[in-house]
Formats: sequence, C-alpha cells, structure tokens
Amino acid sequence: MRDVGVVAFAQSPCIAATTLTPVEMIVPVITEVLATAGLDRRDVGFWCHGSCDYMVGQPFSFVSAVDALGAWPPIVESHVEMDGAWALYEAWLKMQSGECDIAVVFGNGKASAGDYHRYMAVQLDPYVVGPLWPDARAIAAMQARACLDAGTFTERDMAEVVSRSRVAAVTNPRALARDPLTVDQVLATATTFDPLRELDCPAMADGVSAVVIAAGDAARRLNARPAWIRSLHHIIDSQRLGTRDATVSASTTAAAALAEVTADKVDVAELHAPFSHQELIIATALGLPAGTVINPSGGALVGNPPMAAGLARLGEAALRIHDGSADRVVGHATQGPWLQQNLVCVMEGE
Repeated sequence: MRDVGVVAFAQSPCIAATTLTPVEMIVPVITEVLATAGLDRRDVGFWCHGSCDYMVGQPFSFVSAVDALGAWPPIVESHVEMDGAWALYEAWLKMQSGECDIAVVFGNGKASAGDYHRYMAVQLDPYVVGPLWPDARAIAAMQARACLDAGTFTERDMAEVVSRSRVAAVTNPRALARDPLTVDQVLATATTFDPLRELDCPAMADGVSAVVIAAGDAARRLNARPAWIRSLHHIIDSQRLGTRDATVSASTTAAAALAEVTADKVDVAELHAPFSHQELIIATALGLPAGTVINPSGGALVGNPPMAAGLARLGEAALRIHDGSADRVVGHATQGPWLQQNLVCVMEGE
C-alpha cells in the first residue's frame, strides 16, 4: 500500500442560502485549497467531485463543475453521486493503483435549492416507504424514539451533544449556528418532530469543502506534517428500514473494525452526525475511547451543506494532525436514513 496523506483542506462558510451557482461557489474554495498546498492546477494528477444532480435539479450538473477546475491543459477527473468523502475514497484508490501522486477532492451542495427534508424521501424504499414522502426529520425522529425507549441514551444526553456542538462553533468562523447554548436551554425548547427539537436537527446550509491528498514524497513536500491515511473503509446497511435495528449502526461498527479504530488512542474524532442522537450512536459504534475529543469544529449540527459536510469532517480531523494538536484522528461520513452508509478514515501524524 502506498502512503497517502491529506495535505490541505479548505471550505466555504456555511450559509443558509446563496444565489451563487455551484461553479461560483466552488471556484474560491478550489483556489484556496491549491494555494494552501502551494500547487498550480497543472500539478494535479486527478480531480474527484462529490455532488447530487437531483438536489441541483439539473441532469449532469456535475459536468459544469469542470468550469471551476479549468479544463486546459486537459485534466483527468471523475464524479461520485455521493458526499465528497466518497470522492476522497475514489481518489485514494486511484493513488493506490499508482495512476497519480496528487489529487484534489471536493464536494458541494445547496440545501436552499429546495425542500431538503422532503426530497430526501426519494432515497427510501421506492415501493413501501418512499411513496409516503416522509420528512427526513420524521424518519430520524423514529430512530431517536427507538433509542430513548430502549434506554440507549436520554434526552439530556442528546441536549449535551447539542450544547457541546454550539460551544465549539463559537471558535469556528465557517459554522452557520454559532450561538452557545447550555444543556438546560436546549431542553427548554419545544419538540418539533417528537422527540427531536429543532436544535437536535442539522443546520442545513449551502457550502463547499475541498482537500488535497498526495502520495509519499509528494505529500512530505507539500506539508511538513501530512495527515497520513492509515485506513479507509465504507460499509452500507440495507435500504429497508424494517430490517434494521434503529438503535445501532451496524455498518459503522463493521467499517470501524476494518479500519482498526480501537487499535490505538484516538485524540480527535470528527463525526458526521446530522442529528444529535446519531452522534451518540456513531461514537458507540466506533468504540471511541474515553478522552477522545468529539467534533471540535461543531460538526453537522452547526453547519450541514449536503454532499460537503462529510468531507469536511475528514478535513477538519486532518487539520488537527497538521497543527500538531493530535497524533491520531478519526474522520467519519454518512449518507442515507438511519445512518445507512458509513465511511471511516483513520489518520495519523508521522
């Protein structure tokens, strides 16, 4: 296996709505991440993009993203209809095959382009559940209720996740929800999708995330302390909600075992948990040891741009390696209802 590391990360501020086109959103972030790595576009051997045409409402909309990259001189690029974290997985595989040494990976999405929580129903079982058009928050609320009834955690535990995320967001200039709240303040708010409060739900946003990954000596040249990807795995659970235990995340547990998350300490874990209760499920599924700092960026609860928030978790975790505040970190990304598909990435400093 080739040594591959994250050498640069950039993201746009999470904003509630923008009139910018996807290309206009992507250009400054690509420019920033290349500048951070000290690269020219011609140095990049592979580009990989994560987005969703359905959310944009335009077939093959990802093709226009090439305008943000510059197609001359000719480039090698690819696209995944997933969060940018899965684009990183494809780029990592590309490097393992020896086809390139430097890659730029990015993801973008606009939650403001439509009713996000309604149109996500199209990802559900198309015969039984999807035609009912359930709200994504209602689906998540069913999971939270199952966990509460099973005694997996309490509403106060969920409120503690929200409070910690809001406090962390104060020092994150790119977060959307940045007002700190105490646990009691969270519990004092009304439920909107019982047992979920609005604060338990993701701060939906428009945004872009991008990372540069590089192999071997190229990584060492571009960053004095690369975040070396020691393991990277993703697993998917059944689409049929009725066949799954809502109180656990089997795919996260399986991916974590393959990634050997518990083989050593974990200083920082950036978890893509769109809902507060899902952070508790993911942390348990990963087997995170006591003392792990979870979501120092605030996570998806304070800024959740579709198709970019998962990649942002990997980028945020890598930054802790870059600045020397952590030696071993975990980045996690998810897609689908009830944490259907999960990606786990373990990174270490040299």
